[in-house]
Amino acid sequence: MSALSRRDVLRAGGTLVAVAGTGLVGGAAFAAPSGGVPAAFAHGVASGDPLPDGVLLWTRVTPTEDARPGSGAGPDVRVQWEVALDEGFRTVVAQGDTATGPARDHTVKVDVRGLDPDSWYWYRFRFRGAVSPAGRTRTAPAAGAPVDRLRMGVVSCANWQAGHFAAYRHLAHRQDLDLVLHLGDYLYEYAPGEYQARDTVVRPHDPPIEMTVLEHYRRRHAQYKTDPDLQALHAHVPFVVTWDDHESANDAWSGGAENHTEPAEGTWADRRAASQQAYAEWMPVRYEAGGRLYRRFTFGSLAELSMLDLRTYRSKQVDNPLDRAADDPDRTITGDEQLRWLTSGLVDSGAQWKLVGNPVMIAPVRFPSTLSTRELQALSQLTGPPVEGAPYNVDQWDGYTADRTELFSTLRDHGVQDTVFLTGDIHSAWACELPADPLTYPLNRNSVGTELVCTSVTSDNLDDILRVPPRTASLPVEAAIRANNPHIKHLEFDSHGYSVIEVSARQVQMDWFELADRTDPGSSARHAVSFAVPASTQRVQQVREPLR
Repeated sequence: MSALSRRDVLRAGGTLVAVAGTGLVGGAAFAAPSGGVPAAFAHGVASGDPLPDGVLLWTRVTPTEDARPGSGAGPDVRVQWEVALDEGFRTVVAQGDTATGPARDHTVKVDVRGLDPDSWYWYRFRFRGAVSPAGRTRTAPAAGAPVDRLRMGVVSCANWQAGHFAAYRHLAHRQDLDLVLHLGDYLYEYAPGEYQARDTVVRPHDPPIEMTVLEHYRRRHAQYKTDPDLQALHAHVPFVVTWDDHESANDAWSGGAENHTEPAEGTWADRRAASQQAYAEWMPVRYEAGGRLYRRFTFGSLAELSMLDLRTYRSKQVDNPLDRAADDPDRTITGDEQLRWLTSGLVDSGAQWKLVGNPVMIAPVRFPSTLSTRELQALSQLTGPPVEGAPYNVDQWDGYTADRTELFSTLRDHGVQDTVFLTGDIHSAWACELPADPLTYPLNRNSVGTELVCTSVTSDNLDDILRVPPRTASLPVEAAIRANNPHIKHLEFDSHGYSVIEVSARQVQMDWFELADRTDPGSSARHAVSFAVPASTQRVQQVREPLR
């Protein structure tokens, strides 16, 4: 998610939080967890990347007291795993063991194959008599099989320092989800006091510095995976994930990041390699460091899901929205190979719905001239420095218009129907149509697809930046943006929470849910609004009732 310089903005409102006595210096993961979870499996279990015949299983084992995340210490060990048809593990259908050790921070990833499609399974791990919590996972439907519906939780931007993960708890309590789609900013790189809930650090980060090297990234991943609500959700359903920028550093691009300074913080190549190695180790994703994160999943004949990586290959962001280099065809947000993969996949797909897991917004958005200076300054902390009447955020597809034009032209020229971009990053809720030509859109409604954007789990929104109550100062800002961008059918800048999306032959519907208080681990949540994309329309429309 884009922001002003961390030195100029993020530290301005925060006071460095003292960490002495917090028990975090050696890593937050090493106290025996509550709730009967064995200390050997203090970081829980997870699964991800479901295929018709398999799923990836994950855990982290702590074999000895000194084998703390990021320490590089501890022995090489073997961990047993098993998959069963039932929670009591009476009918085990797959089992084995695998090696791990300090070279991969004692994380375990097992790519289990030979399973039945469209089926629920239970899994667990064993190590020296300790048994992990049991997790539940699900395989994808067989290729081409008829599927009545696909239902997913959708989340993004979960900042530990800005609150608790009650949004994950609410999703974990649902019994209707097939998987969770995490669209990036699974964790944040900042030190305590640099980025939090308005002016309050709700939970200080470990390590108590900005993460820049492999030890830091490993420890931060470990800290996030001690959250009980995140553990519960990971154990409940498989995840499909991608990264945005904060998994490495704010406003990352192929050769650097806004939140990276050389030589003080080392080389960007080393920092990015460290972040990607930790991500590969600690996330339930079929990815190894230095490989390719963008990938595609099929759910019978109903849907295909293309997950994008919009940080690894992109050109550097332009300096401001008036910079004509934003339209330079030699600049890219996807990289040439990924764009070819995306466009050919959308054109050749045999599925009805083409879903795209998209870390940053693709809908064109321009700032209206009616916003006040204070509103523009506040909005810039979410989107980057604004220029009235110009594209408002050059850290997203608005800053790489050649790639977007090629993609939208492909959808239009090949008559591709039912393409829905599912997006995170921007800490707000949006429902948009995607105009092939924004200038003539009010006349010809030339939509080539739609976009549904989830809110942040905890990260600051517009009301937080303005230091005002929700649904006050944001209202005229939202109205002005919608008036200036008629393809934007819904915009809400103030909520924290999660979304649930259902894909059926008739439509795609997203329900947005908002937390009462992100700083309260027991926060309630309520349904806020729902929008649907009826099949073959390329339009979004509000619906009155949430999914049942």
